[in-house]
Amino acid sequence: MDAVSRNNVTVTGQPGAPVIMLAHGFGCDQNMWRLVVPVLAERFQVVLFDYVGSGRSDLSAWDQRRYASLDGYATDVLDICTELDLSEVVFVGHSVSAMVGVVAAAREPQRFGKLVMVAPSPCYIDDPRTGYVGGFSAADIDELLESLDSNYLGWSAAMAPVIMGNPDRPELGQELTNSFCATDPGMAAVFARTTFLSDSRSELASVRVPTLVLECAQDAIAPREVGAFVQAAIPGSRLVTLDATGHCPQLSAPQATAREISAFAGAAR
Repeated sequence: MDAVSRNNVTVTGQPGAPVIMLAHGFGCDQNMWRLVVPVLAERFQVVLFDYVGSGRSDLSAWDQRRYASLDGYATDVLDICTELDLSEVVFVGHSVSAMVGVVAAAREPQRFGKLVMVAPSPCYIDDPRTGYVGGFSAADIDELLESLDSNYLGWSAAMAPVIMGNPDRPELGQELTNSFCATDPGMAAVFARTTFLSDSRSELASVRVPTLVLECAQDAIAPREVGAFVQAAIPGSRLVTLDATGHCPQLSAPQATAREISAFAGAAR
């Protein structure tokens, strides 16, 4: 099956304009970008997709071995770029997809012109040996994954509001809960392990394209220490702290998120 069908690729915006590719995070799909797309589509061609195992992708193409590493998700990205003949793409990766972008750009640098990392984390687990703060202990992550394995729907209902933040806007947490619950539990378990157990810190120094790191002022999943680490590790990168709460600013603060992406994507290299 071709990648456009397999990954439910959607292309919108201005034909022939610079390309922005929006990549969703764990438990989500391209619908999570719907509030920022209208702004970006005014100036850019926008490519959206669902990783295999997410959203309206072709679930028959899912392979546990392939998607047990970030490299498998990067292959989805590169397959789409190849099929659409894309180059100089501005790749916008949310959460774990920020690291997928790093992997993809290392494999085929000619495909990418810039990276935007939205609420990124190269490693969720604290590393006392180096002083790295990821936000979770190894025991925290073990407990999280065990809970996910034993009762995925219950885990989704409990964790999604924590990830989303904004308790005064419960509809946001409910949307993320619904997105999590729409994902096949077995596929979600593999993606969760890939997300929460990966350590991509050593790969950040290899990034050679202009990079924007977007963090939220309060984020229970990727604390401010992580944004500072990523910015320091990527040569010449820029860190912007959004006046936003939670791990999904494309939903909680879409106008500010779209504005920062658009300005960075449209700036001269």
